[in-house]
Amino acid sequence: MKLAQLTAYLESLAPLAYQEDYDNSGLIVGQPDMEVHQALISLDCTEAVVDEAIATDCQVIISHHPIVFKGLKKFNGKTYVERVVEKAIRNNIALYAIHTNLDNVMPGVNARICETLGIGNTRILAPKHNLLKKLVTYVPVAQAEQVRKALFHAGAGHIGEYSECSFNAEGTGTFKGGENSDPYVGEPGVRHHEEEMRIETVYPANLESKIIMALVLAHPYEEVAYDLYNLTNQHQEIGSGMIGELDTPMDEAEFLADVKTSMDAQVIRHTAFTGKQVKKVAVCGGSGGFLLKQAIAAGADVFITADYKYHEFFDAEGKILIADIGHFESEQFTQQLLFEIIQKKFSNFAIRLTKVNTNPVKYFI
Repeated sequence: MKLAQLTAYLESLAPLAYQEDYDNSGLIVGQPDMEVHQALISLDCTEAVVDEAIATDCQVIISHHPIVFKGLKKFNGKTYVERVVEKAIRNNIALYAIHTNLDNVMPGVNARICETLGIGNTRILAPKHNLLKKLVTYVPVAQAEQVRKALFHAGAGHIGEYSECSFNAEGTGTFKGGENSDPYVGEPGVRHHEEEMRIETVYPANLESKIIMALVLAHPYEEVAYDLYNLTNQHQEIGSGMIGELDTPMDEAEFLADVKTSMDAQVIRHTAFTGKQVKKVAVCGGSGGFLLKQAIAAGADVFITADYKYHEFFDAEGKILIADIGHFESEQFTQQLLFEIIQKKFSNFAIRLTKVNTNPVKYFI
């Protein structure tokens, strides 16, 4: 299939608009219209992974971490980043990254961590703001339902576990068409009164062009009147980290032992035990130290993440148990998650999980 088909599907699940400002998710190397027959999935895109793609005849590497975060000014092969990009281009291999946009969606990286650790009743730990907008439009009463259906089909009207959400109120609209107009109702040059339905519905900002197109195509009027409003509400299904609960409380030492086994961690760096039972657990794959305050405020007994610095451990202040399990260790199951996502949609498409362990951190035990 065309590479664009694959990337479009991935971005329908984890839109690029949901990545962090510093990130570089998306198609890094390659053309959207190139044909791909097999994909290689990895956490990182290294030279060894590109070599594996060449050896196994994979036309695209889908990695969690982008190989390029900042602009490259030279291609002299002096850094591993330059060498990876150059080798991929020379061998016509596309590089695609799905990073913090996959971190920030409900069925993403953090959900897989929770699933692995048996954490249920989950929700986003730090929901994002300014990702939602509201559409208000006015439609003749007889055509209101067809417009509502079109908007819902385009992705409007989702609030948490509910879909097809809208507010509707009847009123009277007026308009007078110019001499070159072709009004759906009324006559040019004569003010017309029409019983209309005011329809309000929310939608993700990244779907705006699709929503407006659906509105215009479904609406009977020659000129469609609508208003768009920015919302500062939290998007409860998009954001950083995740928090949930264990079915049965556990001792802290017992819980960490379970985490070490389940997450295949070589070592866990942690703060002093608080003496409390572990019931509520917050997680964040990768570098999640910025979420400590939210984890404490949410009442988490333990915060599982990675990349904690020495002085940052003091910030726990006995209120929570911080468990740093390692960056690679916290995100390694993302590879299997991506495999399952793609396989479910494209059952006949060949997918490989890399055999290369890309963890740059080694443990001398």
